[in-house]
Amino acid sequence: MSKYEAEINRRRTFAIISHPDAGKTTLTEKFLLYGGAIAQAGQVKGKKNTRAATSDWMEIEKQRGISVTSSVMQFQYEGYCINILDTPGHQDFSEDTYRTLMAADSAVMVIDAAKGVEAQTRKLFKVCAMRDIPIFTFVNKMDREARDSFELLEELEKELGIETYPVNWPIGCGKDFKGVYDRGSQKIIHFTSNGGAKAATATEVELGDPNLDGLIGADLHQQLVDEIELLDGAAAEFDLDRVRHGKLSPVFFGSALTNFGVEPFLEHFLQMTTAPLPRKAGDEIIDSMDDNFSAFVFKIQANMNKAHRDRIAFMRVVSGKFEADKEVYHVQGGKKLRLSRPQQLMAAEREIIEEAYAGDIIGVFDPGIFSIGDTLCTAAKKFKFDPIPTFAPEHFKRVRSLDTMKRKQFLKGMEQIAQEGAIQIFKTPYSGMEEVIVGVVGTLQFDVLEYRLKNEYNVDLYMEGLPYEYLRWIVREDEDAEPLKEEDLILGTDTKLVEDYKGNQLLLFGSQWAIQWVEDRNKDLKLAEFGGARF
Repeated sequence: MSKYEAEINRRRTFAIISHPDAGKTTLTEKFLLYGGAIAQAGQVKGKKNTRAATSDWMEIEKQRGISVTSSVMQFQYEGYCINILDTPGHQDFSEDTYRTLMAADSAVMVIDAAKGVEAQTRKLFKVCAMRDIPIFTFVNKMDREARDSFELLEELEKELGIETYPVNWPIGCGKDFKGVYDRGSQKIIHFTSNGGAKAATATEVELGDPNLDGLIGADLHQQLVDEIELLDGAAAEFDLDRVRHGKLSPVFFGSALTNFGVEPFLEHFLQMTTAPLPRKAGDEIIDSMDDNFSAFVFKIQANMNKAHRDRIAFMRVVSGKFEADKEVYHVQGGKKLRLSRPQQLMAAEREIIEEAYAGDIIGVFDPGIFSIGDTLCTAAKKFKFDPIPTFAPEHFKRVRSLDTMKRKQFLKGMEQIAQEGAIQIFKTPYSGMEEVIVGVVGTLQFDVLEYRLKNEYNVDLYMEGLPYEYLRWIVREDEDAEPLKEEDLILGTDTKLVEDYKGNQLLLFGSQWAIQWVEDRNKDLKLAEFGGARF
C-alpha cells in the first residue's frame, strides 16, 4: 500500500449529534483528551471561573454554555487521524447542524440516559437516514440516575426505526455505576473515578472472577448475569455490513463527565467505521482513493477573528491530496485559484497546514467567492458534486434596522449571515430589501442574528414574529419562466408568496392543513420540502 493510500485509510470523519444538554461537547473533549490534543478537559457548564469548553469559540457560546455553531477538530489516536465535527445540540440549533452531516462519513448520537430520545434527535436522525450513514449511539450520564437500559433500547428502536446492538452493558447507574460489561470480550471493565479531568483508569475482570462480588457488589453481580442472559436471547445479531449502511446502531453506555466508558467506545468505533466514503457527482461516483484532488464547501463562517474581519470556508476533501498553494479549479466560479492560508482548526485555535487528504476538513480564507455546496477540483477533470439540500426553516420573523441610516450595514450583515447558512432571508416579490423575512430552523438563531448584527455591524434590529410554520420551494420545470405573482395562484389567508435573494420562489404556510389546501386548488403547482438551491 502506498503512503497516499495509507494516509486515507487511517482517516475517520464523523459528526457528534444529540438533543440538548446530553453531554455531547463534554464527550468531544474527552476524545481530545485521550488523543492527547488537550491536557485537561474543561467542563462546559458551571461557575463563571470554570474553563469554557475547548470546542466553543463564539462569545455567546461561552456565556450560555452551549454550542451555537459547528466546530471542527482533528486529532491523532492509535494511528488514526480523526476529524470530529461537533454540531450544536441546543434545541434551537440551526441548519448548520444538518449540513455538517453532509460532510461526515458517520454519526455518533449522544443520548441522555435519563431523558432518552427527544425531538431534535429525531430530526437529525432523518438527515442521517437520507444519507444512509452509520449511526453509533452513546448513552451518556450513567453516573446519574438513569432509565432502565432495556427501556432505552426499545425507545431508540421505536422512535428512530433502527435496530440496536448493545456492544457493552452498564453495571448500575448513579452512585452505583461501576463500569460496563463488554459483550465481545465477555469482560467487565471496572472504572475508578478521578474527577473526569484526566483519562480514567480501568480494571478488566472476567465475568466469573471470584473477586467480582467485592468489586461491584453481589446484587449488581447477580443483576448483570440475569441481564446478559436476557440480552443474549433477545438482542439483534451483530452485522457490520448493516452497521455501515445505517440499518443497525451499535450502542455503548458510559459517562463522558467521569470518563467511564469513553475510551472503549472510541476504540470500538474506530474499528467499526470506514475510511472516507465516496461522493456522488451526478452520474459519477468520486472515490476517495482517486488521485485527483476534489472538495466541497459545507460551511462558511465570518468574523471568527474579530480583529481581522475574516471569512473562512470549510471544505471536506473528498479525493486526492491537497497541498498548500496548489492551483485548483472553482467549478461554480468558473476559474482557477490558489487557496491561501489553508488551516486546520481546534475551535478558535488555528494551524496553517501544508497538506491534507481525503476525509480531512480544511478551512481556507474566503474573499467572498464561495457558497455552500461549491465544488473544487483539478482543472483537468471538472465535475460538480450533488448540491447540499437547503432545509426548510420552521420559525419566521419580519426584520428591519431600527436606524434607517444604517441600511447599508443592515443589508451587508444580513447577506453575510445568510451566506453562512445560519439564517435564510426572503422578501415579498417586486419589493426592496429594507424589510426582510428571516427564516430559521431553531429560534436561538434569532438571538445569534441580533447579537452578531449589533457586535459585528453596529446595527440594532426590530423583529416581529410571523404566524408561519412551514416553507415549501416552488418547483418550475422551465427555469426561464416569468416569476409567479400571488394572483396566478389560489392561496389561503395563512399562505404567503416570497422569494429568496437569489430569486427562488417559495410559499410560507401557517399549518400543514394549509399546504394541502393550496395543493388541492393548484393542480399544476409542484412544491418541494428540501431546496436544491444553494445560498
